[in-house]
Amino acid sequence: MTTIMIVDDSASLRAVLGELLSCSGYHVLSAVHGQEALAKAATEQVDLVLCDVNMPVMGGIEFVSQFIANERHAQVPVIMLTTEADSALKTAAKQAGAKGWVIKPYNDDQLLKTIDTLLS
Repeated sequence: MTTIMIVDDSASLRAVLGELLSCSGYHVLSAVHGQEALAKAATEQVDLVLCDVNMPVMGGIEFVSQFIANERHAQVPVIMLTTEADSALKTAAKQAGAKGWVIKPYNDDQLLKTIDTLLS
């Protein structure tokens, strides 16, 4: 089963997104910030990550950089899922290794289509 990790400090977003992904046939892991996500990714198989930009402890761009730097995760696609629309942040995320940028609020069908594209 394909595993998607949600990294976001919003409990409500993790719950809603987790439900969407579970109902779509994905196994879901979640983390409150980048540091927790790195710890979980060290012991769990992760096939794709949905990650916020602004979080406590470790933000999304720093997380992506460290996650992708690990040989085990180098090919795992990361989609930034954020309220941010700043082009400098988009560029920084892309340079860190993110493969996509989705603005909240997101469209369920569009998000699932993006996930399917990156997983195929």
